[in-house]
Amino acid sequence: MIIRNHSVDIETPTGVMRTYVYQPAVAGRYPGLIFYSEIFQQTQPIARAAAIMAGHGFIVLVPEVFHELNGIGTVLAYDDAGKDKGNSDKFAKPLEDHDSDTQAMLNHLGTLPDYSGKAGVMGVCIGGHLAFRAALNPAILASACLYATDIHSDTLPARGKNSLARCGEIQGELLMVWGRQDPHVPTEGRQKVYQALCDDVVNFTWHEFNAQHAFMRDEGDRYDPALALRVYQMSVDLFKRTLA
Repeated sequence: MIIRNHSVDIETPTGVMRTYVYQPAVAGRYPGLIFYSEIFQQTQPIARAAAIMAGHGFIVLVPEVFHELNGIGTVLAYDDAGKDKGNSDKFAKPLEDHDSDTQAMLNHLGTLPDYSGKAGVMGVCIGGHLAFRAALNPAILASACLYATDIHSDTLPARGKNSLARCGEIQGELLMVWGRQDPHVPTEGRQKVYQALCDDVVNFTWHEFNAQHAFMRDEGDRYDPALALRVYQMSVDLFKRTLA
């Protein structure tokens, strides 16, 4: 599908959140997808990923994940300074504030005439964690969590229980994708997440590939184009089935 895009400023309990919207150009009724980015916010690789998903028939919202901590329009570079700032932001924002961001975007979707009323979430890196976290919201019917960081380690700030401790609340379906060569989520970390999902009888599929962290990002030497294409298709299949 040909797509169009624009930005919208959404009011949240913690301030205005610039959100980038990608959707089919032809009027219709389309499911919504929240696409949570890496710590760098909406870089060009994230914009291209959102466009790919929108082209398959979804209204995709890409929020500035650390809007409370940066000026509107902030994009961090894929360098040491950008990584340091993004990681600092990651540890400064409580998970509950991401929860209210998710709800604000769901509320916004509800105002759109082309929205079908069904929503899913997708995310990479910290965004994979936020997609997992968003699945706690009963309005989220499916989540694609791609090499999600910090779920196993309980290192992100929270005023209540961490995300993994609450996984039994997830009502939708999860797609969990990992790279075996990802140093941010070692084997024992992945096993911890897998066991928790099994113990709480969560509806999920589990996929591990010989890949590094950020293998979906189409910049840099970790990019695996063939594997990225495969994971995009897995995600599209998930959302087409669950959000139809």
